[in-house]
Amino acid sequence: MTTSSIQTGDRAPAFSLPASAGRTVDTASLSGKPYLLYFYPKADTPGCTTQACGIQEALPALGKLDMTVIGVSPDAVAKIDRFAGKFGLTFPLASDEDHKLAEAYGTWVEKSMYGKTYMGMERSSFLVDGDGIVRNIWRKVKPADHAALVAEAARNLTAED
Repeated sequence: MTTSSIQTGDRAPAFSLPASAGRTVDTASLSGKPYLLYFYPKADTPGCTTQACGIQEALPALGKLDMTVIGVSPDAVAKIDRFAGKFGLTFPLASDEDHKLAEAYGTWVEKSMYGKTYMGMERSSFLVDGDGIVRNIWRKVKPADHAALVAEAARNLTAED
């Protein structure tokens, strides 16, 4: 079950997770920089691929805004690495196998398919400013719309600074 649900204006939970390409992503290294955490259900599925490739295409614009993007799924690092390699994803994809970060953000939720219920990752994104405060939240985001929503919010965040 979800243990909490982050709201706009809340302090982002601290984390340290293993990620693609042998990286580790953590809040300590992100201090002072805006970042996007996007939670996706499963690597190398159609919706998650659409979402990740959209973010990859938006990276140059987000980079100009000094924004770090981190994708988070419950998949093991080996599966995430294959996914990143297959689609040329250069931003870190983090493994949250125990779904502790997803629970902290309220994205580990009960889902239903074909009459069966199960726990899984809700496709959601959180834009965090350089002070570690959550500024934008997108719940149940549509994969094809995600990158444009993030880019617009990131531009607005930069304009406010």
